[in-house]
Amino acid sequence: MVTVGIVAFQIGLALGAPWGAYAMGGAFPGQFPPPMRVAALVQALLLAALAGVVLARAGVALPRWSRTSGRWIWIVVAFSSLSLLLNLITPSAGERMIWAPVAFLLLLCSLVVARGKSNEAA
Repeated sequence: MVTVGIVAFQIGLALGAPWGAYAMGGAFPGQFPPPMRVAALVQALLLAALAGVVLARAGVALPRWSRTSGRWIWIVVAFSSLSLLLNLITPSAGERMIWAPVAFLLLLCSLVVARGKSNEAA
């Protein structure tokens, strides 16, 4: 459910919500310019795909992805680690306050799923 909120935030940015101070280091306060709106939409799609990998690995959804999720889950862990690092070092205090804890939660969840027993069908 956390990822749903993040995806909604990115879609909001793509649609012109004035939340730029809380993304991309606060470099674009207010509404994102058009190229950054496209980037926000791409990020929303990427986050949805990463969530799909976690759900497949956990055996909750997307059973067709379960075979490959064992490899892809580690990409999710790496992405989550990078996200946490970037959110910890961002110059935007608001972004750091909101997204660093969220990134930590996503990293923790992806690690638990990655290290857990696979629910892949035999």
